[in-house]
Amino acid sequence: MAKPNPEEKTSRRIGDLAMVWRHAANYPRQIAFAGLALMTTSAATIGIPYGFKRVIDRGFGPGASGSVGTSFHYLLMIVVVLALATAVRFYYVSWLGERVVADIRTTVQRHLLRLTPRFFEENRPSEIASRLTSDTALIEQVVGSTVSIALRNTFTGIGGLIYLFAISPKLAGMLMIGIPLIILPIALLGKRVRNYSRTSQDRVADVGSIATETLGAMKVVQAFGQEDREAIRFADAVGATFAAARARILLRAVMTAIVIGLVFGSITLVLWEGAIDVAAGRISGGAIAAFVLTGGIVAGAFGALTEVYGDLLRGAGAAGRLSELLRETPEIAAPATPVALPLPPRGALAFENVQFHYPTRRDVAALNGFSLDIKPGETVAVVGPSGAGKTTLFQLVQRFYDPDAGRVTLDGVDLRDADPAAVRARIAMVPQETIIFGASARDNLRYGDWTATDDQLWAAAEAANAAEFLRKLPEGLDTFLGEGGARLSGGQRQRVTIARALLRDAPILLLDEATSALDAESERLVQEALERLMANRTTLVIAHRLATVRAAERIIVMSDGQIVEEGSHGALMTNSGLYARLASLQFNEAA
Repeated sequence: MAKPNPEEKTSRRIGDLAMVWRHAANYPRQIAFAGLALMTTSAATIGIPYGFKRVIDRGFGPGASGSVGTSFHYLLMIVVVLALATAVRFYYVSWLGERVVADIRTTVQRHLLRLTPRFFEENRPSEIASRLTSDTALIEQVVGSTVSIALRNTFTGIGGLIYLFAISPKLAGMLMIGIPLIILPIALLGKRVRNYSRTSQDRVADVGSIATETLGAMKVVQAFGQEDREAIRFADAVGATFAAARARILLRAVMTAIVIGLVFGSITLVLWEGAIDVAAGRISGGAIAAFVLTGGIVAGAFGALTEVYGDLLRGAGAAGRLSELLRETPEIAAPATPVALPLPPRGALAFENVQFHYPTRRDVAALNGFSLDIKPGETVAVVGPSGAGKTTLFQLVQRFYDPDAGRVTLDGVDLRDADPAAVRARIAMVPQETIIFGASARDNLRYGDWTATDDQLWAAAEAANAAEFLRKLPEGLDTFLGEGGARLSGGQRQRVTIARALLRDAPILLLDEATSALDAESERLVQEALERLMANRTTLVIAHRLATVRAAERIIVMSDGQIVEEGSHGALMTNSGLYARLASLQFNEAA
């Protein structure tokens, strides 16, 4: 994804939180209740010093009266209001934090599902997953706590200043002199805190990516004896994370120390002058007590804002990283007025002089002037050495990419003119790398057709030779298959993916090494099922194991993105071409 330059990062700053506000604005009622409770708590907080002033002046001062009990009642009432308003504020603010984070996660995930494979080739999925977890956790803290604290302290600080001027304009004016000294370090150091915060978050994402990658490949790590190297690599990433966090913490600590020192130093000097006024009788004892309490509250409020500002900057960094994901636009999308695919579907595929380079490998042509016409119901096998361009055909047929030149058509419609979802709805695929989701066997099968009944699921499983082992699972189709299908063998996982494709019942079938993970007996049974399935369907088969494509009506031999041979198995074996050489290696036949 595009990385913003330093100037762009600086210009965003707290503005990155606008994305969070857009989601929060969907809940005006909760915001109103939270805001009302927040202002009530600030008012009650400022009311407490006034209550103490009444108690001291009426109960202990020179003009003490018998109404001190009433003053205590007033003070207790303020405390009760403060407690109730704080509870209401906590509930609604916390609710907003959780709700907004849930909405952001859902929005980002839905957007990611629309992006093309190119995006995930250039960006690590593990890092993206970290953004959906750690970054949204920071935003939850901002919405559910930090913003509330910032607003409460702002209201409290402003309200407190107003009350300080009401008590003694002279003392309050002296106190105000110190405020610019408080704001200055926030402005100067805030930018650096934000940069350190983002760096720290990036390092945390690196740790998560390395952990996910290593744990997901544990068998390979242990098989090659790389445990120590992976431990060192992880420790280096953790060390970089700690170093970034330490720099951020040190800077925030310095900023906090400067601000608090200035705040309380100003209050001390002001109170010194206030003590002189009390001695001279120009101010009452209760008033100076209220001034001290209010000054402490104001100082605490502005002092807390330095901590809050750092958290807001971290939240802004997290929001900026998530906004980068949302700003990514899918390269493959439906046109404004997509051309409808003809009904009923025929399953005719055609590649017309297609030229294609992968975006990450622009120097090598994956397909070079490639043309192929596949008739409805025809079975075409594609063979060739690795890198010949076989899998690229599947990528273009499913419109994960568009050709650089030429076109690919389905039933006569250029795929670029059709809705990609409509194109993919007519295709079933069995990939070379089996994908089993961390869900039940039922849900993994239903990926082919989410509305399928149990009878249809079992029929597909039978056809794929998967029913026997599925029935032996502890809870049948409701058995959790584990992360990546860890509870199944490689051959069993392949048969589940074949059953999924069978269940889709699409007019076009793409088979990429569909029987590569099966033993001889399972391969025979599945091959028979696939042959029944391929009847009256357009089938494109990729295989390195030439035994699986012998019966194909037509075999296409590819090399360097071009067709170099074409014909039946028997016809190709009579030539001394690439197919014959590949076959001689696998079948031990003479070229």
